[in-house]
Amino acid sequence: MKYYFRGKTYRVSCPLCILKQHVLFVCLAILVGCGGNSKQGNETAKMVNVSVCRDASELPPTSFTGLVRSADLVNVAFRVSGTISRVVVKEGDYVKKGQLLAILDDRDYQVQLNATKAEYESVKADAERVIALYEDGSTTAQNYDKARYGLQQISQKLANHTNQLRDTRLVAPMAGVVKQKLRESGEAVAAGLSVVELSSSDRLEIEIDLPAKEFMNLNEYLEFYCTFNVTGAKCYPLKVVRTSVEANANQLYSVFLQFKDGVGHKGVTAGMSAMVYGRKSTHRSSMDETGAVKDEEHDIIIPATSLVRDGDVTRVFVVDEKEGVVRERVVKLDFINPDGTVTVSRGLSVGEKVVRTGAHSLSDGQKVEIMAEPSKTNVGGMI
Repeated sequence: MKYYFRGKTYRVSCPLCILKQHVLFVCLAILVGCGGNSKQGNETAKMVNVSVCRDASELPPTSFTGLVRSADLVNVAFRVSGTISRVVVKEGDYVKKGQLLAILDDRDYQVQLNATKAEYESVKADAERVIALYEDGSTTAQNYDKARYGLQQISQKLANHTNQLRDTRLVAPMAGVVKQKLRESGEAVAAGLSVVELSSSDRLEIEIDLPAKEFMNLNEYLEFYCTFNVTGAKCYPLKVVRTSVEANANQLYSVFLQFKDGVGHKGVTAGMSAMVYGRKSTHRSSMDETGAVKDEEHDIIIPATSLVRDGDVTRVFVVDEKEGVVRERVVKLDFINPDGTVTVSRGLSVGEKVVRTGAHSLSDGQKVEIMAEPSKTNVGGMI
């Protein structure tokens, strides 16, 4: 745009033209910038955080709450009937084998035995005379047999009545603890009616309850051991002795364990709580196409967030640091652990790196760069 003033010519830019030029420049800059960023995005590796595959043996053992109980629980009863004169033990008492537990009124049994003893002495004297006569040839064989068998019969009767009198004293059939006193003094009891419940203190067992999946894989446990609050940090090795055949109302299966050595559990009594720990095998053998056993494969621990589920197939993304890409890998999932990790039995090796988060947005062969782990002493990288 031109105009004249005092004989001179002046050129002035049009404001509208200047505005148009600025708008055009900005648009071109935006278009160039977008194109450049798109190209740069295709070339830039995606940042990922990773976790190193660990051997399952690094995991703490599985723990269960157990209850100590007696392996031998016996209801002790008199072998004869009568009235209880006295129960000489209390609940909780420790008794030795053969120790007196209770006494019956033995008056009638004593009278019976005295009468049998007198009868025995009479029959014995007659039998001895007949036997002597037979040896001299002064009596018949029939009289001899009658005397001999009569003596045997009264001898057995005497032994029976002697035992009945002895059985009025109830003694412990084993060493243990009186768990329950079922009868009191003055009560009349029949033969075989329980008077005292006795639990063995020599043979203890620990009962734990397992869910169905753990129970079905019980053979995978390499060892069990337990600890007690009263014994401090001392560990006691255990062995499985029996299991329940069906689940209880809570759908749990009972497993019973005993101390391997049978000793070394002083202070541990029936009714006490225990913490039982089980350690599983972390490796297994596989076979090749010919049926030959290959090298053992270890169970691997990875974060649960690394898994990508697609129907029945479970995948993870393993970082190929040499190529700078991720590779999709199919794995076999065995267990979901309480600490947010999973146990994988196939597809991974110890030391490999798997993408920990964001695996769902990755694709096989995609370029990645491992994100640096934050410093534990310099959180946020401020220093």
